[in-house]
Amino acid sequence: MATADAHKEIIRNYAAAFSAGDFTRLRALFTTDAEIQGVLGWGHIDELAMPVWRDLHAAFGTQLKIEALAADGDLVAARYTETGTFRAPFRGQEPTGRSYELVAMEWFEMKDGKIRRRWGARDSGAMNRQLGI
Repeated sequence: MATADAHKEIIRNYAAAFSAGDFTRLRALFTTDAEIQGVLGWGHIDELAMPVWRDLHAAFGTQLKIEALAADGDLVAARYTETGTFRAPFRGQEPTGRSYELVAMEWFEMKDGKIRRRWGARDSGAMNRQLGI
């Protein structure tokens, strides 16, 4: 069984890969049957999350700065400062060139040294106001 420190390191790698837009490295951190739940929907990682995450990164250059991590057994909670700049179209909205900063939180369930489930919450209203959409 992996330790809390090992689980936290996986989440550090997740945040780094996400911020770099390295989706091959990001996908490798998840189990083959990983489930993702977030503000834009839920489902299997390859059907839902990877396409959405690619779109988010292309549109906003989303960056995740870890502010806090907590681990208990196979669960890890992360609090981030999320930043980005609206630089490409996203879901029918044209880019405004404006930047945002908000608090985002994610919970992860680990299995065999990989992420099995991920739940995410972020202040999308604050993001929209800051971006002028």
